[in-house]
Amino acid sequence: MKPVKKTKAEEPELEPLCCCEYIDRNGEKNHVAACLCDCQDLDEGCDRWITCKSVQPETCEKIMDTISDRLRIPWLRGAKKVNISILPPLFLLPVFLRVASWHFLLGVVVLTSLPVLALWYYYLTHRRKEQTLFFLSLGLFSLGYMYYVFLQEVVPKGRVGPTRLALLTCGLLLILFALYRAKKNPGYLRNPAHNDRALSGSQVECLNRKGPEKPKGFPSADLSGGLNNRAPKDETKDSPRTSAGSPAKGKDDWCAKCQLVRPARAWHCRICGICVRRMDHHCVWINSCVGESNHQAFILALLVFLLTSVYGITLTLDTICTDRSVFTALFYCPGVYANYSSALCFTCVWYSVIITGSMAYIFLIQLINISYNVTEREVQQALRQKTGRRLLCGLIVDTGQYNRGFLRNWHQFSTLGAHPFHHPAEDIV
Repeated sequence: MKPVKKTKAEEPELEPLCCCEYIDRNGEKNHVAACLCDCQDLDEGCDRWITCKSVQPETCEKIMDTISDRLRIPWLRGAKKVNISILPPLFLLPVFLRVASWHFLLGVVVLTSLPVLALWYYYLTHRRKEQTLFFLSLGLFSLGYMYYVFLQEVVPKGRVGPTRLALLTCGLLLILFALYRAKKNPGYLRNPAHNDRALSGSQVECLNRKGPEKPKGFPSADLSGGLNNRAPKDETKDSPRTSAGSPAKGKDDWCAKCQLVRPARAWHCRICGICVRRMDHHCVWINSCVGESNHQAFILALLVFLLTSVYGITLTLDTICTDRSVFTALFYCPGVYANYSSALCFTCVWYSVIITGSMAYIFLIQLINISYNVTEREVQQALRQKTGRRLLCGLIVDTGQYNRGFLRNWHQFSTLGAHPFHHPAEDIV
């Protein structure tokens, strides 16, 4: 018998992509210049909108998927996709703040509507169990834009010296460094039986076309950017591996999605799609979970942000309202809207006050939880099951399960991540 010759024609190799080409969601090669060509979903939506006909929600989702798939920037070895959720803050925030600087009433309306819109988008994304870069983009761009306004409008007035400017700049850099540390691995739990292998570019594109799995369930959100992801309906299902490889409490500790037995205080995040060791909550401001490995960096980022923000607000008010104290100038600064430059600074001050107030509330809740050695997820679970002890109108919730006293609780928090695989015996029993 003649040996069969294997020709390369049977399995043609894919040609390398140029900087403007990419593989779209249909698995076909496309070009950045053709982003407006052959878009049937968008054409249909525009036709129905022009003819005053209602556009179906399915059509809107297809249009958004098409836009997000074609919104790319040229890059080496293929154009990279741009997450569409990072774009609104880059355009809307400067416009809103400058419009709010025109008049006092416009400022009240704009600064009141911004938190409402942010909360609406927060609940919208969390109801869909979707990751979003909107809040991370909003936070980073707010820092950059506030610093830009400070350099352009406050520093030239001559009341901020080089030392104060250097101190504020160092605070900004420390915030970015702390955010970088907080964005790292929060303590993901991976099944050792399923080693993750690196995916090629074509495999990543294929997974993106399939889309993330959308689990069922209706979580309840908290005010600190956290999300209670526990759903007993899905997680307490009996699995063939539960009775074989899990302990007596395996039914509660077994994660059917990650196929592993969770250690004490670990939890499965439905947004990240993976279990996190000592999970506190999923924070939208860093687009990641806060867990055992990054909880300290998260607290540090909050602390540095609060100190830097208060310092910047103080310097700005001291510049535009020279004859009044900081607290008085915040509520009464006559003549501030007579000059557009001072009006813009005053508007940015109030925007910073709103953001700082919300972050201060999150920081306070975190300090209380650490002092009582509870996580935000455990607090939400205790409130739902009415098993925790509520103090100060519910501001403090003590479950009593891991509380060992104020000093020992803070000592345990200060050593988080030092021994990631070691837990006290009372945490396991």
